[in-house]
Amino acid sequence: MIYFLIPVFNEAENIALLAENIITCLPGENKHYVFVDDCSTDDTVSVINKHFASQQLQIITKQINAGPGDSFNQGFDWILAHSTSEDDRIVTMEGDNTSDIKILYNMISISRLGYNLVLASVYAQGGGFDKTSFIRKLTSMVANLLIRFVFDIKILTLSSFYRVYTPELLRKIKAANPAIIEEKGFISMVEVLVKAIHEKARIIEVPMMLDSSVRKGKSKMKIVSNMFRYIHFLIKSK
Repeated sequence: MIYFLIPVFNEAENIALLAENIITCLPGENKHYVFVDDCSTDDTVSVINKHFASQQLQIITKQINAGPGDSFNQGFDWILAHSTSEDDRIVTMEGDNTSDIKILYNMISISRLGYNLVLASVYAQGGGFDKTSFIRKLTSMVANLLIRFVFDIKILTLSSFYRVYTPELLRKIKAANPAIIEEKGFISMVEVLVKAIHEKARIIEVPMMLDSSVRKGKSKMKIVSNMFRYIHFLIKSK
């Protein structure tokens, strides 16, 4: 089974294209779509139900808007409770179509070669940014440099949502920590990566071009508050 785990908040405009992309990808694979709605105020949930009506679908609706970290943690817990094989894979991605679906086949294939975690990387050779603001690129670069320096991490892309996990890795992280993810915001992706490294996961990066022009609406990331969360995480973790 390939589980798609997608946190959403007010993504109604993006769901139709997302459905077209991820329903038709990976032909021949058994797929289950898990959305975690972070108290959307638009009709995100009804649009998901419309476009995924014929698919294996689980929508987790939260009562409190607690951020993407909380959404991922709830989604991981649901998937681990329902996954029946260590051959399953968990694909995490953005709900705004900025995760390049064209590289997913390669990500899954590489995962099956024995990697516990496959990262889509804009910084790996062959990756990059297309139509992304200078401020967004600068913020990402500075945050990644700081985290890599402080934790002595050799990985290039640290905070992207777009990844492929094995159930085995997530179970190890859960067993060794109070939760798979404790951070609520976007820094949660760095948190789970650090935990994966502590569990000696086999990790590899696949180059990806990030094209922000496919997104309808604005990014949900608040740059200033996110930078403060990075600083807080660095101080707390060292």
